[in-house]
Amino acid sequence: MRVLIVEDDVKLAGLIQRAVREQAALADVAHEGEDALWMADATPYDVIVLDVNLPGIDGFETCRRLRAARVPTPILMLTARASVTDRVTGLDTGADDYLVKPFDVVELLARIRALARRGPVTRGTVLSADDLSLDPGTQVVRRGGTRISLSTKEFQLLEVFMRRPGQVLSRYDLLEGAWDMAYENKSNVIDVYIRYLRNKIDRPFGMRTIETVRGAGYRLAAAAVLPSRAALAGYARGRATQASAPPSGRLPTVAAPRCAMAMAATRDSPSPLPGSRARLPRLKRWNARPAMSSAKPLP
Repeated sequence: MRVLIVEDDVKLAGLIQRAVREQAALADVAHEGEDALWMADATPYDVIVLDVNLPGIDGFETCRRLRAARVPTPILMLTARASVTDRVTGLDTGADDYLVKPFDVVELLARIRALARRGPVTRGTVLSADDLSLDPGTQVVRRGGTRISLSTKEFQLLEVFMRRPGQVLSRYDLLEGAWDMAYENKSNVIDVYIRYLRNKIDRPFGMRTIETVRGAGYRLAAAAVLPSRAALAGYARGRATQASAPPSGRLPTVAAPRCAMAMAATRDSPSPLPGSRARLPRLKRWNARPAMSSAKPLP
């Protein structure tokens, strides 16, 4: 086990270092937050013991930068600031434990061992998927640099998705994660809030993040760009043209005019027998009628 001790008090840092070494572990010391940043990035520590009152950047900012740099090492904050506000701030910035001075060395060593057993942090305090981020502490959601305003229930539903990205979540899973047990799971409330989320985090940005998996549920997938309306219209026209085109190797058929069809029927009909009246087509009979005349008949 290897521990990084970030403490501006030289005597206290030496005391903690000796206590850790007596546990057959390695211990390095940094007296400033800036030194802790490059040391934690260069060396894979098992635990970081971090003071808050440091020269330069304080312990809160150091912890925040470590998590922003995706350093997964568990962090134990060791400080004289004992107010509830400071404890909440420390834990929300990414610390895994918080111990107030004065402290017992035996308890400090026990907490260090517990954090070392827990292993590296696999996920930071701010949940992210592509350019979509969600901060559970401040309840702030952003797409890129744009802040998105969500209702409480929309925020809770999005948090369920972002804690399990890429997984198909059924309606029951979403109800369990964002609603209490008294809610009736036969309602279509999930579909309604999925539409609300898409209208806020996807469509205004031309993206598609929440996918529908037919027969299974929904999934938070990698962001894809939605096609424009012009592209969709062109695709529809192409499908319509393809459906109306003749099969390969055949010429398109054109309907003949009705007049031409009547003339062809007259030409192809058999000759009438002597003394019989031939049944002419409608067009021919109309043409064979005698013209009306205004002349008087001969006496």
